[in-house]
Amino acid sequence: MVEDEADMCLLLNIMLTGDEMEVDHVKSITAAREYLHNQKPAVVLLDNRLPDGLGVDFITTIKQSHPETRVIMISGTDGSAKDLALENGADDFLIKPFTKVHLYESVKNQLQ
Repeated sequence: MVEDEADMCLLLNIMLTGDEMEVDHVKSITAAREYLHNQKPAVVLLDNRLPDGLGVDFITTIKQSHPETRVIMISGTDGSAKDLALENGADDFLIKPFTKVHLYESVKNQLQ
């Protein structure tokens, strides 16, 4: 998960942890680059507005280095980013707020 808001991180962890999923968290694109250098996650939950850039611009980097990794873009204020996120390779797009069921189904669908 790439998310800089502590409350959202806690909520996403609560929503996903324990459902046969392991959740790791970084707070910036820079930290995500380092994480991806050492790990190969199955799914990346990617916020759009991060302290060091836009997640929508980072999607192509993820897909180039880890084409098998699925990307779910999350955005609260910028629903207009959906088209660009999907064009850049996002596999799904969730607009905040979303339900636990919606998040869980999105992640599960990407893992299949």
